[in-house]
This record gives sequence, C-alpha cells and structure tokens, in this order.
Amino acid sequence: MNSAPPLRLAYLVSQYPSVTHTFILREIRTLRKLGLEVHVFSVRGPDRPPAAMSPEEREELARTRAVLQAGVPAIFAAHLRTVLTTPIAYFGGLFYALRLAGLNLPKAFHNLMYFAESVVAGSWISRLKLTHVHSHFASTPELMLARVFPITFSATIHGPDEFNDVVDFYMAEKVAQCAFLCAISTFAASQIMKASDSRFWAKVEVAPLGVDPAVFEPRPHRENPERFEVLCVGRLAAAKGHYILLDAMHRLLGVGRPIRLRMAGDGPERAGLERRIAALKLEKNVELLGSLNQDRVRQLYRESDLFILTSFAEGVPVVLMEAMAMEVPCISTWITGVPELIRHSVDGWLIPPGDADQAARAIAHLMDDPALRQRLGCSGRARVIEKYDLDRNTAHLAEIFKRRLSEK
Repeated sequence: MNSAPPLRLAYLVSQYPSVTHTFILREIRTLRKLGLEVHVFSVRGPDRPPAAMSPEEREELARTRAVLQAGVPAIFAAHLRTVLTTPIAYFGGLFYALRLAGLNLPKAFHNLMYFAESVVAGSWISRLKLTHVHSHFASTPELMLARVFPITFSATIHGPDEFNDVVDFYMAEKVAQCAFLCAISTFAASQIMKASDSRFWAKVEVAPLGVDPAVFEPRPHRENPERFEVLCVGRLAAAKGHYILLDAMHRLLGVGRPIRLRMAGDGPERAGLERRIAALKLEKNVELLGSLNQDRVRQLYRESDLFILTSFAEGVPVVLMEAMAMEVPCISTWITGVPELIRHSVDGWLIPPGDADQAARAIAHLMDDPALRQRLGCSGRARVIEKYDLDRNTAHLAEIFKRRLSEK
C-alpha cells in the first residue's frame, strides 16, 4: 500500500540547543517520532559546548545549522546567490525591513540584522526544497524571510515579552502575513487577537506546551522534613520577581523557619541577587546554582518539598509543568496564562505578584500542612497528564501543521 509522504518543514529557533529552551527540543523530537520531517535552523549557536550537553542535545546539535556560526563567506554567498537569482524579491524584502522601521534608526539597524539572518536561513531552507518554516522566538526574521522566498511561515507565540510592545514586535503584520500562529494559552491567543485585525483571528490556534510524565515521575513525599527544601527554576531576569522570593525567605528565616531555597538558572540579575542575598544575610540558606542540564534539574525536583515562582510576567512556565508532574506542590503568581495550568488550591497555590508577605505566608501555610502539600502534588500531576502531556499536545500541534499546510 502507498503511504503519504511525510510532512516536511523547517524550524527556525533563536538558539538551539539551549538550556532554557529544552521544551523546544522535546517538541521537535516528538514531532519526528510522529512522522514529520523537521529540519532545524538556529539564529545563534548553542549556549554551551557539546561536552556540557545531554546526549539528546548533542544529537540535535549535529543536525542543526546556525546562521551566526556560518562564517562571513557562507553568509556572503547566501546573499549573493539570492540577489542573482531573485533580485526583485531580495530588494523588496530589504526595503520592507527598512519600511517597518520607519524613521527609527536603531530599529532600522536591527531590522537589517534580521534581514541578513533571514536571507541566510531562507537560502538554506529553499535549497532543501522546504516550503514552510515554523519558529520559536524568531518570528521577525521569518516575517522578512517570507518576503524574499516562496516560503510560508508560522510561529509559536509564548508571551509575555511579545506583548510588551506589539508595535515594535510587528504583531499585526505577522498575523496578517503568516499561515497561522500558535498561542501556548488562551491568554496568549487573546493578546494576539487584541493586537491584530479581526479579519485574521481565524489564523490563531491554541497549542499548549507539555512535558512527558514518564520522564518527570513522582518523587517521594516528605511528611515532616527536618529542613524544608524550596526550589525555583528559571532565568535570573527582572520579570521573574526573584527579589520578592528573597524577601519572603528573609521573613521566614526571621521567625525561625528551617528552610533552604535553591535557585537554578542564570541571567542578567545574578549579580544583583548575590548582593541582595548578602545584604539580607541569606548566604547559608539560599543557593544560586547557575544553569543546569535537565538531569540535574530533575534531581532537584526530587529533593524538593515545594516549588515556587514569584514572577511578574510569564507565559505558561514549563518548569511548573515539570514540578507538577513530579508531584512537587507549586506556588506561583496569579498572572497571564498561569491560572490555565494551576487552579488555586486545587492543583497548586496562587498568590498575587509583587507581595513578599503573601509569598511568605503561602510557603509557611504549605510547610505546616503536609496533607495539603501531598494533595496539591497529586492533583498537579493529574492536571499535567490531563492537559499538558507532551505526546498529546505535540500530536495536536502536528494535526495543526497538517490541516493548515494542506490549505496552502
């Protein structure tokens, strides 16, 4: 019997592999397991040397081409080839990039960089005879790529950064010109719709992310630990609200609570957080662990009694899904798409952002109620299995690709 050929598409990612974007790696590998032929292109090279990567990341690195690692001769050759073969499209794309910037010179410079990246990626994609590209965190180069090459594009929009300035992000233009956009939550879908023409709202699909419950297995519940272990995983960035968490820890330690906080991740706020830890004299009770591979992060989940995010802004954090899948009770802020994952006092505990007292009270409440922690942990895993299972949600994404691209 004849079987249909596999759906072939490109993925354009801002950085791949990356320790902060392991969910993209899981998505791509699961799509391939489902029979899709996925070719990955990255704007930047990986964030770590191969020796520091997991075996899966090293496999992905070997089959990924990075634009900014191509070297000047290869970049020049891609542009020259495009100019010579499709000069009208090339200069049309160039002028489009400049027109988007208007009279803003810094934006014009950035758009020229995006255009340069888009031509290299588009040239590679075209030579593989791929006609569609999907992106995570690289939708602006896609927008320009589609002006130069006969390639349609789609993207997954996470939030919240994309919604901070929808004009500079060119949200309306992307919705108008894309084949479709995937939002990881209904909140994200609403923000895309708010920023775009209602004529194009049918292009917006809700496609939640997910984790593998077989990989993120339940860890043992500790009824009354001698020292209560709290974990936070995420980039050390202002939007994550880590200073609120440190203030909450200071309050809890001030009343004699036996507690330790470990923070996995790195980023621009590390030096500031180190200063705050020193100022509050938290060195013995707070550890900044830096960026860690997934095997080490899973070990931290296993050793933790509570997981917490005190973020000011989020999409739907995959780290929450991971912790919940391992039956670690979770506290997070009541913002953006988080309540779609956590139902307050059912699957976890939600608190207002920016309130260290509320964060401290929530931690203390769960410390004092082991039965509640166990119930939230069990319910959290059930929630992930029901709504955020990696295989099921990636199969949904694959169905979106097949349905939407069959309409081309």
